[in-house]
Amino acid sequence: MDLPFDLPGRFWRGNLHTHSDQSDGALSPDEVCRRYQEAGYDFLAITDHFKAKYGFPLTDTSHLRTQTFTTLIGAELHAPRTEFSSEWHIIAIGLPFGFPPPEPGESAPHLARRARAAGAFIGMAHPAASLLTETDADSLDAAHAVEVYNALSAREDRGDSWHLTDVLLNRGRRLGAYAADDAHFQPQDPPGCAAWVQVRAESLDPEALLTALKAGHYYSSTGPELHGIRLEAGTVKVRCSPVRKVMVTGGAPGVQLVEGEALTEATLPLAMFKDGYCRVTIEDNTGRRAWSNPVHLGPQAASTTR
Repeated sequence: MDLPFDLPGRFWRGNLHTHSDQSDGALSPDEVCRRYQEAGYDFLAITDHFKAKYGFPLTDTSHLRTQTFTTLIGAELHAPRTEFSSEWHIIAIGLPFGFPPPEPGESAPHLARRARAAGAFIGMAHPAASLLTETDADSLDAAHAVEVYNALSAREDRGDSWHLTDVLLNRGRRLGAYAADDAHFQPQDPPGCAAWVQVRAESLDPEALLTALKAGHYYSSTGPELHGIRLEAGTVKVRCSPVRKVMVTGGAPGVQLVEGEALTEATLPLAMFKDGYCRVTIEDNTGRRAWSNPVHLGPQAASTTR
């Protein structure tokens, strides 16, 4: 995954995990899209539960696309089972209309492979809330990314899934990391528009966004902005909106950390991560965070600019 900051185009803000009244959400697809558009989002994927009791919906929002706002077609797929849950939760963005429902007894890995073969971006939804084990997650070999932060799951203190993601990355999986709302807009739920991705693409065309997602050309946030990440002479140079912490973690225990008031730049060493991987986290003075995708290092990292 090349870091996206110097690539052609611009960043587009979007949510990859959302529900409407076509499954268990409270609002119509039109109203859900309206709320995100009014909150300043550039795109949205409504991912209703792809289950028989809802009629296996692939919620069509294509009529809501404009020159300044677009939608991606997707669903949350389900199949039995994980070690501690009766069903899987798999995000599939970019599914074609007419995607066949699961066959009786179809496994989650097979379903995810079938969705990926149909052109979809595949994400492991809320691993912490689903209590996914490493064995569970490793079996989902079609996944492009892990949902490392889920705003709805944060209500039960299981919003953050970085630990499992770091284990998978250390085991050799090449995975992106995205944040999402999982908004249902039910009365008991937290409000939407709390976690998102910033996708680097040359246009707001759905196919351009989908291609960028599959390539890992995005970062995730609950508030602050990443403006640049550059590898240079054994260090990582970070530019961002004002924050109180800039952290680099990755494939080794420990952290490289710079703390201060209204930091907008930081340079941190990479030696502790050797030829593994690292990731950047920034945190603002309200505790909101943003995360880069994992950056895979190698002998050339000391002299590579990305």
